[in-house]
Amino acid sequence: MSLTTNSARCCLLALLGACTISSPGRAGIEWTPQDAAELEARIAAGEFGTVTSVLILDDGAIVYEGYFNGADAATLHDTRSVTKTITGMVAGIAIGEGLLRLDAPLAPLFADLAPFAEPDPRKDAVTALDLLTMSSVMECNDWNEFSRGNEERMYLVEDWTGFFWDLPIRGFPAWTEPPGESPHGRAFSYCTAGVQLLGEAIGRAAGTDFTAYAEDRLFAPLGVSDFEWARNAQGQAHMGGGLRLTTRALARFGELQRLGGEWQGEMIFPRSWADASVSEQAVIPGTVFGYGYLWWLAAPEGRDGPVEVAAMNGNGGNRVWVVPEFGLTVVLTKTDYNTRGMHEQAAALFEAFILPNLRED
Repeated sequence: MSLTTNSARCCLLALLGACTISSPGRAGIEWTPQDAAELEARIAAGEFGTVTSVLILDDGAIVYEGYFNGADAATLHDTRSVTKTITGMVAGIAIGEGLLRLDAPLAPLFADLAPFAEPDPRKDAVTALDLLTMSSVMECNDWNEFSRGNEERMYLVEDWTGFFWDLPIRGFPAWTEPPGESPHGRAFSYCTAGVQLLGEAIGRAAGTDFTAYAEDRLFAPLGVSDFEWARNAQGQAHMGGGLRLTTRALARFGELQRLGGEWQGEMIFPRSWADASVSEQAVIPGTVFGYGYLWWLAAPEGRDGPVEVAAMNGNGGNRVWVVPEFGLTVVLTKTDYNTRGMHEQAAALFEAFILPNLRED
């Protein structure tokens, strides 16, 4: 099912083949009723997995909006690790307000939990920067089923904060690159528990629950009021993968980043934070991706050369892509959790319908 704004208006001209949605004079996307029809046909055929929504914004205007497989505009999508990027935005607000420092140790905020298991000075020195770039010294790797810090092990315990602090220090076998041999001096290791800890640190620094701070400083200014946080047995919100949002709300978070942290004349987080967030801070081994502050970074080929893209990335193939050069924010929600090819399907949709339609000014 398609629910489009500009597309619907253009359908009156579709029989003449005379309608293309674009904004002459600036970079953006060219989008036709034929593009919409082809996208919907290929989604219906299952080519991109179980897609529940697609939303394309060009300079803040809706070019295309479609819902599928039982979803609609009110559906709260379980977008998993897209939550991490939003937690990173909240970190930017807290750092901008002086509640946290990017390079200051976080352990003093958790003095009530000391002493931690397996004490080590390097553990006491973990910073927000380490967690934002997935490069702390903790032995925590969600992509290694044997890792002590794998998120599936975190879900088996009540206290997720203690889970992180009690992890051992990470080792570097001969087949891995230690930080000193890694780009930017950071050895990437994808760690949900670290993002969970970061959110907890923000709440402690603010003197309130993380979700209350996030809702006051980020959600409310964006006009996002319909959402749900998954919580564990202790009531801790899942700040690394438990936020459910509508498609349009997801687009607002993407637009906020595209606009450099400014929303309707109000600076939600500093522009310097927005810029640093999508600057490469680490490299994801064995992939084409760089990593910012909980943003995935890539430069796929467009029709006129490489295009810089920043993405929120979640299990199931969920995405929020931001393409600043072309003024685009694109949301894709899917429900192909833990299935082979889920991320490749998301990339295929972007490569088939976004990259070829980008237009230089």
